[in-house]
Parts: sequence; structure tokens; C-alpha cells
Amino acid sequence: MSTFKAPKGTYDLLPPDSAKFLAVREAIAAPLRNSGYGYIETPGFENVELFARGVGESTDIVTKEMYAFTTKGGDELALRPEGTASVLRAALEGNLHKAGNLPVKLWYSGSYYRYERPQKGRYRHFSQVGAEAIGAEDPALDAELIILADQAYRALGLRNFRILLNSLGDKECRPVYRAALQEFLRGLDLDEETRRRIDINPLRVLDDKRADVQQQLVGAPSLRDYLCDACKAYHEQVRELITAAGVAFEDDEKLVRGLDYYTRTTFEFVHDGLGSQSAVGGGGRYDGLSEMIGGPSLPSVGWALGVDRTVLALEAEGVELELPASTSVFAVPLGDEARRVLFAKVTELRKAGVAADFSYGGKGLKGAMKNANRSGARFTVVAGERDLAEGVVQLKDMESGEQSAVAVDEVVAVLTAKLA
Repeated sequence: MSTFKAPKGTYDLLPPDSAKFLAVREAIAAPLRNSGYGYIETPGFENVELFARGVGESTDIVTKEMYAFTTKGGDELALRPEGTASVLRAALEGNLHKAGNLPVKLWYSGSYYRYERPQKGRYRHFSQVGAEAIGAEDPALDAELIILADQAYRALGLRNFRILLNSLGDKECRPVYRAALQEFLRGLDLDEETRRRIDINPLRVLDDKRADVQQQLVGAPSLRDYLCDACKAYHEQVRELITAAGVAFEDDEKLVRGLDYYTRTTFEFVHDGLGSQSAVGGGGRYDGLSEMIGGPSLPSVGWALGVDRTVLALEAEGVELELPASTSVFAVPLGDEARRVLFAKVTELRKAGVAADFSYGGKGLKGAMKNANRSGARFTVVAGERDLAEGVVQLKDMESGEQSAVAVDEVVAVLTAKLA
């Protein structure tokens, strides 16, 4: 056994369970690819200031959870704690917004890192699939992204998730609400750290999960009562478009999310079968983020869905994904000549798109057939010297147990037809 273990709060993806994660990533990405979103990949680390400005210096992510470090050259970097700031930085640096086709629609998949207290559904290294629509202020875009996430989850077979929806207002109406909320919060019995948040970003106090804080928040001013006419109209259009698409949602006036850059539409996907870590994904509109990180005005909207938490949600509902067989044909050679012939046939099968594997290591028939069983292959091809002298191989159906001789020259065509 190795003396090394995965770092605390992380996990390894190992077969066969890793196939679930790949299937989830593919299911989330599929509707995005069908809707004009192009794939983007960014570095695993960025300038620490990108996240301090974009995510927000008052957030727990920046103040407590970010893995920040100084390089040998003196650069201040951080492992990415979320995807949006990196994707927007890359889009600006690549001048994608100047190509004349706004919005720029991008999707991504990758690992993210936060120094959190590990528990089921909360890891220090986690996987997300995300989508961003950059450069257009249109309620149809907000609705599109919510609908596509709903479509992805339903394609996986998830049913017991809920969509929470709210509007956080904009630079016109939120300052008025902010002042009213600050006045209310200053009258509460809060610890020193929470009181500091009142001055920096009071909406984050609403997101506090502690029961003693939530009890005191009863009667807090509601942002909905402070929305300007433009924000009310925008939010109502989002609600109407989602409803017309047959996507159910719940209005949640306390939903603020954990990042400072959100404006107007904000939403969260929650699954009640996951305990305290019920959020499986979420997102919203971030119209001012581009300016925060030194770019032009580019109103944008996006989301990120947790792959690990989606897998946990599937398990909570007892959903078994239909995963493609990792191996359809397993070849068992008996003797040197059979190794040469069957290895060539395995190569031909792979070129024909058939998942095929081979008994390596010179095992005997008994050991090789055990490997064939473990592989989950539908068919096993066995050949020895006598078979090859007759110009045939033995083809065994692993489900029925039936075995028949097939001409060596025809085995690829026969297997391809049987597996079609």
C-alpha cells in the first residue's frame, strides 16, 4: 500500500464510478453544445487580484477559502475557486467580445479549489460544468440558461430538484435597499465579523446559514419591495419565459448567492436529498463584472453545476445511469501465433469503433476468462493453435453462454454486425 494518500477534502475518481462523472459532464454539456455554446478551458490558477475584485473581497471564498500563494518570481496567484471570473478574463484577453457576434456563449468543465471544512457534498477540490453568455442584456438569455440546466438534469433522470429564483436589482435600485438593510442589521445582536459585513456587503448577511442569525433576520427589508420598475419588468419577463417553457421554479426573496458580482437574476438548483449541502448548482446575471476586472461594459449571465453533487443527487434518487460498456469484445489468445492474430483483430475492431480489450501477460485460459468476465464484455474471442490451423476462432456470447466457430477473416465483420 502506498504511503501517500489524497489530500484531505479531495477525492480520486476511479473506475467504474468515474464513468458516472463522465456521463454527468456529458449530459450537462450536451444541451449547451446544441445551443451555440463553444468550449473554453482556462488555467487552474490565476492572478489572485482577479478573484479579489470579481468574486468580492468580503466573501468567504476570498477571505477564508482561497488557496493563494506567491511564486518564485514573486507573482501572487490563486487556485481558481470558481469559473466565471476566469472565463470572462479569457474572453476579454482573447477579444472574443470584439468579433461582432454578441453574446459570446461559452461552456467549460474543470476542477475548482476552496479551503473548506470537508463533509459529504463539500470538498476542497470539486468539479463543475459551467456556462456563460457574455455581452448581452436580455431576459431570454437568463431564461435560456435556466431552461438548459433544467433540461440537462431531467435528461439524467433527476426529478426531485427545485429551482429557486430571485432578483438582486441593479446599480440604480440596490443602493437604496442596501442602506435600508444596513440600518436593520445594525440593530441586531451579531458577532464582530458579521457586523463588519454589514458595511462591506450587507446582502451576504442574508446568506448566513446559522440558525441564530436567521431567527433575527425575520422582518428584514425585502429587496423585492425596493426593485426599480426596470428590474421588476426584467424579472417578470424571465419568469414568464421560464413558465412558458414548462420549467417550474420557486420565488425566493432571500436568495443572494455567495458571490459579490451578481445583479438582477439570481437562481439556485437545490436537491432536498443531500442534507445541508443541498445546492447542486446555481448562477445569475453579472452585468458589472467586466468593468470590475478592467474590461468594457459587458452585461452577462451564467451558471455552474456541481458534478460531484449531481452524482450524489442521482444516488439519493436511486437513478441508475445507462452507461456504455467499457469493453464489448475481449480477446483470449492461447499461444504466440494466437497472440499475433488476435491482437491484430482487436486493433481492427477498435478502428471499426468497437470497444475491445486483450488478455495481456500470457495468462492461461482459466485466468484469461476470469478477466473477460470482469471486463463486462458481451463477446469473448478465443483462439489456440488448433483453431488457427482450421482458420477459425471461437466466439462466445457471455450472456447466453453459446459458443461457435467463426472464420478468422470474418470475425470483425460478424462482431460489428452483432454489436450494431
